[in-house]
Amino acid sequence: MQRPPPEDFSLKETKPHLGGGKVTGDKLTSTYDLVEQMQYLYVRVVKAKDLPGKDVTGGCDPYTEVKLGNYKGTTRHFEKKSNPEWNQVFAFSKDRIQASVLEVTVKDKDVVKDDFIGRVLFDLNDVPKRVPPDSPLAPQWYRLEDRKNDKVRGELMLAVWMGTQADEAFPEAWHSDAAAVSGADSIATIRSKVYLSPKLWYLRVNVIEAQDLLPTDKSRFPEVFVKAILGNQALKTRISMNKTINPMWNEDLMFVAAEPFEEPLILSVEDRVAPNKDEVLGVCAIPLQYVDRRLDHKPINTRWFNLEKHILVEGEKKKEVKFASRIHMRICLEGGYHVLDESTHYSSDLRPTAKQLWKSSIGVLELGILNAQGLSPMKTKDGRATTDAYCVAKFGQKWVRTRTILDSFSPKWNEQYTWEVFDPCTVITIGVFDNCHLQGGDKNGRDARIGKVRIRLSTLETDRVYTHSYPLLVLHPNGVKKMGEIHLAVRFTCSSLLNMMHMYSQPLLPKMHYIYPLTVGQLDSLRHQATQIVSMRLSRAEPPLRKEVVEYMLDVGSHMWSMRRSKANFFRIMGVLSGLIAVGKWFDQICNWKNPITTVLIHILFLILVMYPELILPTIFLYLFLIGVWYYRWRPRNPPHMDTRLSCADNAHPDELDEEFDTFPTSRPPDIVRMRYDRLRSIAGRIQTVVGDLATQGERLQSLLSWRDPRATALFVLFCLVAAIVLYVTPFQVVALLTGFYVLRHPRFRYKLPSVPLNFFRRLPARTDYML
Repeated sequence: MQRPPPEDFSLKETKPHLGGGKVTGDKLTSTYDLVEQMQYLYVRVVKAKDLPGKDVTGGCDPYTEVKLGNYKGTTRHFEKKSNPEWNQVFAFSKDRIQASVLEVTVKDKDVVKDDFIGRVLFDLNDVPKRVPPDSPLAPQWYRLEDRKNDKVRGELMLAVWMGTQADEAFPEAWHSDAAAVSGADSIATIRSKVYLSPKLWYLRVNVIEAQDLLPTDKSRFPEVFVKAILGNQALKTRISMNKTINPMWNEDLMFVAAEPFEEPLILSVEDRVAPNKDEVLGVCAIPLQYVDRRLDHKPINTRWFNLEKHILVEGEKKKEVKFASRIHMRICLEGGYHVLDESTHYSSDLRPTAKQLWKSSIGVLELGILNAQGLSPMKTKDGRATTDAYCVAKFGQKWVRTRTILDSFSPKWNEQYTWEVFDPCTVITIGVFDNCHLQGGDKNGRDARIGKVRIRLSTLETDRVYTHSYPLLVLHPNGVKKMGEIHLAVRFTCSSLLNMMHMYSQPLLPKMHYIYPLTVGQLDSLRHQATQIVSMRLSRAEPPLRKEVVEYMLDVGSHMWSMRRSKANFFRIMGVLSGLIAVGKWFDQICNWKNPITTVLIHILFLILVMYPELILPTIFLYLFLIGVWYYRWRPRNPPHMDTRLSCADNAHPDELDEEFDTFPTSRPPDIVRMRYDRLRSIAGRIQTVVGDLATQGERLQSLLSWRDPRATALFVLFCLVAAIVLYVTPFQVVALLTGFYVLRHPRFRYKLPSVPLNFFRRLPARTDYML
């Protein structure tokens, strides 16, 4: 019996005050109903007019300063303009308001000291409240006043109101909690954003043959192969078997391509003239925009492409087309596959690339990212520990990034996002990171991972709001560590229960994966390329979703060897087999009459089933039904979360963790690498022995009729003839009864030695004699 995980690592149900408390039954009914309402004071500075100039020659260089207590935000400034237009919004969190008066001041930019032009004061008690879907508050003109509250020249157009994070102005507003960040680039990195993964295609290049190649050395048979390059992906065909100027291959090369297509496919036909020297016989470049797109398994037409030979003349590359060498290929973009960029265990999307093949959505997933508690300090700034946390959530092609909360170990985001769901057997991933690219941060630094949570949609009840605090667990070289907790609200709404139930009868992947399946090696290579393309494209967004963030969310590197994962998977297998082992032990006790009453009841049940064989299947299914109903009361009430004990993370050996965090290739000293290599060899030796034993049992079954042991095969064949005659003339019920009573016989009729059939089977030959 496994011990429960420590309380610190477990899931906790919470009761947050969602959506301002407007709850009807189990369903919430207000805007932003999966997050707690956060009150903000909004100030929209639109424009000014008739501002006084510095002198008679021209206007001023105006900007506006919005001040509330210790928080101060400024608009951009204009040069020599009396009627500037800013149209900027400032948001001050109500939790941090330290004053009762809002001061909006217009100033004149100066080299030495900015000049005061005028100001407008607002009493916070008089500020109106606005709740969407009300229309935005109309801005008004206000006369500027001097410091003595006397009217001066100039007017300022403003709108001031109290609202929540549901306000349309919220995403693009300057926030008071970001007052310490300056510069447009830094401010952009702390705002919430939505990103879309690029549309990925599999590109299939079927290289058939080439004609009329012109090798330089005519005295030898050419050894020709084709090299194809797409971006940073390069693949080669095998060397053609027919060593002529018209070689043939008929080989498929698979690539991952992303829309918009930026790089052409470069194909070069090359001759292996020496072990480390290849001569290019011809090159062609194919833009992917003009490549055919295939939606099903029907073959597309082949095409001939001219090969151009490039020669270097005085350092410049020139085309030389003396004679038209050609290459015959079938190239297509495969729209019927789903391009796997995630681990298949945690896929959030299983749709094919081509939109024409998409089925209608079955529901909506809503996620409220509320807050985090007890985050670990991730860096040091100005001599003190701090964390600037933000969240990233990924489901399907849509990535969302919350705003960064500066210098807080208990950040409150209260942001809500929505996704369409096309398959219930998918997983949403939520990661928490520390922003290392703010003002004064290392521009080449990496955003540190704080932890992540995965939620499988099929484990959620529909239309129920789940509010839980998830532990953020990260494995470090010195063991598993809790980095804090994240508080989430999740709701999966189903549009059609019938459609969702129907999904359970459908293949998990598009049908092209089953009609023309890709090999395991191809899938691993293509997944690696897909993750590289996604991380590269998202890192080019503004602000970038950085490479280390994308790779952590997509579980890049999870295929690497880990002693801890190997142990965990072994214990998982043992956990699955433990039920069968328990049934086997129970049946052995029945056969050995450990509990005579139970054994007698089994005899009676066995007699009934033999006499009425039509009851066998109904009895089995009825039994399974009763087990399912019995376990209903112990069904999981909470979403799944990471289990440190199942992962073997709570008791992993330090050296095993150090090996898991080692780079590839290794960066450890030779003596440690030698020790780990020897340990790996000993483990692999045990696995090798088990695999050999399994192979031996299978080969013994094959040898029953192969006459490798003529006496054993003769005995088995004779036994089969006798058995066929006996079973032909004897009713089946009699055979079944005799067999059952023999198996369930009393221990006094049993012998300690193995049975005759087992002795016979163990004497059969296997192919171990052939092994070197």
